[in-house]
Amino acid sequence: MEPLTPQPNGLARRTFLSLAAVSMLAACGTSGPKTTPGSTGGGAAGSGATYWFLTGQPQQGIREAQVKRFNDANSGTQLKTTEFQNDAFKQKIKTAIGAGQGPTLIWGWGGGGLKSYVDAGQVEDLTDFFGQNAALKESIFPSAFGAATVGGKIYAMPVETTTPIVLFYDKRAFDKIGAQPPQSWGDIMDLVPKFNAAKIAPFSLGGQSRWTNMMWLEFLFDRIGGSEVFQNIFEGKANGWSDPSALKALDEMQKLIKAGGFIKGFSSITADSNADQALLFTGKAAMMLHGAWTYGNMKSAGGDFVTGGHLGYMNFPGVDGGKGDPSDTVGNPGQYLSISSKASAADKETAKKFLANNTLDDASVDAWVKSGSISVAKSSKDRLAGITDKSDSEWLNFVYNTSANAKTFAQSWDQALSPTQAETLLDNIAKLFQLSISPQQFADSMNAVIGK
Repeated sequence: MEPLTPQPNGLARRTFLSLAAVSMLAACGTSGPKTTPGSTGGGAAGSGATYWFLTGQPQQGIREAQVKRFNDANSGTQLKTTEFQNDAFKQKIKTAIGAGQGPTLIWGWGGGGLKSYVDAGQVEDLTDFFGQNAALKESIFPSAFGAATVGGKIYAMPVETTTPIVLFYDKRAFDKIGAQPPQSWGDIMDLVPKFNAAKIAPFSLGGQSRWTNMMWLEFLFDRIGGSEVFQNIFEGKANGWSDPSALKALDEMQKLIKAGGFIKGFSSITADSNADQALLFTGKAAMMLHGAWTYGNMKSAGGDFVTGGHLGYMNFPGVDGGKGDPSDTVGNPGQYLSISSKASAADKETAKKFLANNTLDDASVDAWVKSGSISVAKSSKDRLAGITDKSDSEWLNFVYNTSANAKTFAQSWDQALSPTQAETLLDNIAKLFQLSISPQQFADSMNAVIGK
């Protein structure tokens, strides 16, 4: 994900199933950097094809196995790896690429980080590669390519796993007030006073973490104005945050807060402690908007909340009169591999061979699903029939269908934007939720850093 911001690369954002680590990318590892025998570590032309990636299980083991399969099948063109802990990777990769000494294969989160590489001419245009490998492109969720695309061209291959943001709810809370899950934003607003009257908080929220608040705006911007509203911002359109749909979304957000939509004291609750999840599975809150990675913890820590059939989940509903497609989602559409433009022609060919044959092969997809994740490959669906746990089977099928059916899978804003914009965003979101700034003040602050 985007460097510098608190994202699901830490242990707070759990994977789907209780035994897996963070589902959509590696958690901070326990060792690194660790270089394979014979590796030069860098990716300068002529040094041999290299690949840097993150430590942290189970992702680390899956990546290592991919490289081993490639090297076993290609004795003359070995791919050399170096493994880093998360924070060390973020620092090292940026410096190395800027100096022309980065790896041949660049692992990353797409979005803003990828755009900075593209703008600096540091990564290869892979558009023709996918044109020549149409079956490979077709095997991947189309929505995963959004964060791999800059200026209409593809600069990275979506790999690994997909993790949408989900509207979770406690079926018991709805039974208590005799209501059905919301089918529109209007329904959400109508449910707020009913739950408050029953002394159940309508929504749990770990607001101190800031990025948790962001998920609400991501959906409201999309549902009210459509995916192009944020796309304009990502592309640097002047005053993009002042789009009428954006201002309406910000206003609706504050209406929900003022109406008592969130648990009292939400701005002092942290997601890192999983306190927001506990409020849902202990019956203190009726609903929670959060990442799919929270499922595993709610299953393991929530007693019979999941296994007893009390957990409900759905995609975020539409807004009456909105332009957005209710099938769209937001979150983490995948992780991404790019090829260094500084690598030799031979090393680039080695990297392309690895991308085509070893990142979404059957063994990789099997491994991701067994770890409790949904691969960005459409073939994940074929593996789900073998899951015997009813709760897990239903859940993973939901995640698969949400990802597969989304026409647009928008990347989390603090990944999609540059670090400067992301930090300003998180700071202003906190103020917006505390009602200390107006929608227009929020927009003005964000417009000032567009393109920075």
